[in-house]
Amino acid sequence: RASGSTVVVHPPKRNLKTAALDEAKSFVGIFIYLFVVFGLLSLHAWVVLSAENISYRFYGMALINALVLSKIILLAEGFSFADKFKNQPLVYPVAYKAVAFTALLFAAYIVEEILVGLWHGKSLAESFPVIGGGTIGGWLAAALIMFIALIPFFAFREMTRAIGRPQFYALCFTGRLKAAR
Repeated sequence: RASGSTVVVHPPKRNLKTAALDEAKSFVGIFIYLFVVFGLLSLHAWVVLSAENISYRFYGMALINALVLSKIILLAEGFSFADKFKNQPLVYPVAYKAVAFTALLFAAYIVEEILVGLWHGKSLAESFPVIGGGTIGGWLAAALIMFIALIPFFAFREMTRAIGRPQFYALCFTGRLKAAR
């Protein structure tokens, strides 16, 4: 090797099976997180409404919304959505992604509800979802809840990206980093 030359090391290429397994694991992780968040919000709505003797049966929507929105997050990440602050201190990409994905998930939810409504023969106006009671304050409250719920999600994902998956899991589950190999 000549003096001053550099050696470029390329990461090993993943085969299709490994890539599919990684995607499935990522999807399941996103789904579990969103299902817990939406499930807790549904539970809260049930408790509040039952105190007023109002029947509430919205359980399955937490599951369906978690499935749909998990796929949207996975696809958006695949297209590098909201990677603007990727190389900045972690607080910036976490906050930016929480804001950007809140907007994306709201938009996806609205489109989903409109399409389902149109499929069932409703008009566009009838299909538009009522979020947070339909008021501006309700919309902002729902957006704030989603934003706050996404902060820990993206904090964990960004920390994993920054220090590497093996190191992150070792730190979380053993309490110490793995020695460099």
